[in-house]
Amino acid sequence: MDIETQQQKRRDNNISSLNLAIDALNLAGGIVDIIPAKAVFGPVSVLLVMIRVGFPLIYYVDRLRAEIRPGFED
Repeated sequence: MDIETQQQKRRDNNISSLNLAIDALNLAGGIVDIIPAKAVFGPVSVLLVMIRVGFPLIYYVDRLRAEIRPGFED
């Protein structure tokens, strides 16, 4: 199996897990009646969304770094 394919599958699994966790937190935030608990669900959900959005950015930045060949100029 190609290394890029393995990395893509791992990335897709991570994003899928984050989506599931975000959905679970949003559902729990709607169900729970305890005020301090509700105050926690919102920020944690936002944090997970920020992590999810950051994954593709990290992937492309790392890929660009790998393709840069120092010492050679066009």
